[in-house]
Amino acid sequence: MEYIGFVFGIFGLMAYLQVSSLKGRIDDLERELTSIKGTSYHEDRSALIRVTRDYIGQNVKIDLKEEHEDFDIMNYGNTKHGSITILDSDEQWILIEIKTPKGDKKKLIRMESIENISRITE
Repeated sequence: MEYIGFVFGIFGLMAYLQVSSLKGRIDDLERELTSIKGTSYHEDRSALIRVTRDYIGQNVKIDLKEEHEDFDIMNYGNTKHGSITILDSDEQWILIEIKTPKGDKKKLIRMESIENISRITE
């Protein structure tokens, strides 16, 4: 009987070690994805602010949170028919220009409404 408890204890220890090493591997993969994609995944507000300032004057892809979706950004921002360029940003707002087939539009977007943002390389 003690032998069975000992075997289950060993298996439990092995499972714990596997799970704890998995967390480190997942963190490494997230860092690698972030470096490959540029700045697609923003975990904190300061990183998002820093990224928007770095991307001023460049074409970007902006994904908004579900409750803040915008027709122009969804239809023209990430397609062959248009593009989004960051004109200016501060701590709370980002000013973008959306090029559409009908003309250019400027919009202000709150930082809280942005899910992620990444630069479009051509």
